[in-house]
Amino acid sequence: MKVGKGPAKVANPQDLQPMDGPMDVVVLGSLNMDLVARVAHLPQPGETLLSEGFATVPGGKGANQAVAAARLGAATAMVGRVGEDGFGQVLRDRLQAESIDTSAVATSQQAPSGTALIAVSPDNNQIIITAGANGEVSAADLDRLSPYFEQAKILLLQFEIPLPIVEKAAALAHLAGLTVIVDPAPAHAPLSPNFCQHISILTPNQTEAAVLSGRAVETVEEAIAAAETLQRQGIAVVIVKLGAQGVVCATADGSFVIPAFSVRAIDTVAAGDAFNGGLAAALCQIDMQTQTLNNRPLLTSAIRYASAVAALAVTQSGAQSAMPTGAQVKAFLETQKKKQTA
Repeated sequence: MKVGKGPAKVANPQDLQPMDGPMDVVVLGSLNMDLVARVAHLPQPGETLLSEGFATVPGGKGANQAVAAARLGAATAMVGRVGEDGFGQVLRDRLQAESIDTSAVATSQQAPSGTALIAVSPDNNQIIITAGANGEVSAADLDRLSPYFEQAKILLLQFEIPLPIVEKAAALAHLAGLTVIVDPAPAHAPLSPNFCQHISILTPNQTEAAVLSGRAVETVEEAIAAAETLQRQGIAVVIVKLGAQGVVCATADGSFVIPAFSVRAIDTVAAGDAFNGGLAAALCQIDMQTQTLNNRPLLTSAIRYASAVAALAVTQSGAQSAMPTGAQVKAFLETQKKKQTA
């Protein structure tokens, strides 16, 4: 697999071109430095806690998903922005270490690199994001993104960069024939009708599904109703991630549920990003010229693979460092198959 490595620093973003060679997945999104504190439980309002440990680790939903896809064997490129600071250099270097094309990761001259303050308990997490350079992602970044459309199969998007840019990117990628996977996090309001028409797959968690659909999402049945509500807005496929309750999928041909894998979770911070990276990597292996996303066996297989990626990720600490390799996912799925037939 031929994947280029970008320069250590982008001096003139407008002059950038993607690296030569095949490309499976391109990610437009955030790069953050995660400042992670481990706690016995998440703090209540006004409560001060002593942490059980602290780490500074590369993150950001966009970068996390890029690493997840790359570790699974997908040739991957990242488009986004970092600050002209130490965090920015580390974030870019980390992606390059995963053989991710970073030639379209620009350096902001005004804003610092994005950061995320994360409190992690044994079974949950709280995250506060400071956008920094991610908030400056603009039309210039779309100019760097578009050349990848000639070779990429899938565009991964999230909501940690300005939403108007996400919407425009989805429209451009849809027009170019790419599969557009949108992780609507953080979700603040319903999606615009025009945006929905350009989304191939929407992957909210239950909180995001509730915000976007206007419906309560606590049970599997409520998740199905929310997913179907969103799918009727024009989105081809809606996948609601329910953690231990599994995954709900709604398409024009009906809805179905895929149970979660049973694992001992240590760190759930990047579970959603692992899922999306896994979903993209799985779909890259499918000839979308002859298949459609309404193919239930195809979707079931891809979702099950993505669920395995997420399951393995939560058994490790960290975000990008927790992403499994393709070999690890294959071994995990084989073990699960043996358990089912035993």
